[in-house]
Amino acid sequence: MGHSVGRVAGYAGITVRTLHHYDAIGLLSPSGRSAAGHRRYSDADLDRLQQILFYRELGFPLEEVAVLLDDPRADPREHLRRQHRLLTARIGELQRMAAAVEHAMEAKRMGINLTPEEKFEVFGHKDPEAYAEETARRWAGTTTHEATLARVAGYTKDDWRRMKEEVDAWGAAYAALMDTGAAPGSAAALDLAEAHRAHITKWFFDCHPKVHQDLAEMYVTDAHYRAFYDAMHEGLAEHLRSAIRANARRLTGRG
Repeated sequence: MGHSVGRVAGYAGITVRTLHHYDAIGLLSPSGRSAAGHRRYSDADLDRLQQILFYRELGFPLEEVAVLLDDPRADPREHLRRQHRLLTARIGELQRMAAAVEHAMEAKRMGINLTPEEKFEVFGHKDPEAYAEETARRWAGTTTHEATLARVAGYTKDDWRRMKEEVDAWGAAYAALMDTGAAPGSAAALDLAEAHRAHITKWFFDCHPKVHQDLAEMYVTDAHYRAFYDAMHEGLAEHLRSAIRANARRLTGRG
């Protein structure tokens, strides 16, 4: 007797109307009819429906699905191979999307407790959450990172404003230093590198010289951070990295 249209719709999780549409366009016509003229689907029809729904899930238009399924040169094994390739590509795409969402979630965990208007008032277009993704990628789950998130969550708008004023003043001083042609290993550059480390300790976490060097690498390799520092003065990110390295050697007596 075959399967009724209602039962097939239930199997597939689609509507009876969808099956009627597939029949109307010749994509999936039932193999038989009941004595009363009702549609009856065979097991082979169900196999074809499964193929249709698979390709539809991958975004193929119905016209292309019909061409794929009715290609006389294709055999069932070729369909399986094609589906395997498509699924593998889809899995890779979804994994990349999931990773991007995870990074975005970590960035939003910065805990900056300000309204969008307040963020713009304090930071302008330089929203600090834009820099959090790379930080989270490197240190998410560590005690230091978790403690930092908890710490900044309690900052008020005035706290963020004071922090930004310190950063602006430091940036102006470092830009002026570079204008003089001072080398990264000069005493003035080392002092500004140390002031940078002290700022991190004051506002975020106890920044050991070795950790400061790791951060300095990120300032150069991450596009957001590099743009942030180079906006203060062209080449500042790399100059600062060298100064931080030299300051770490001065503090630890190594190298």
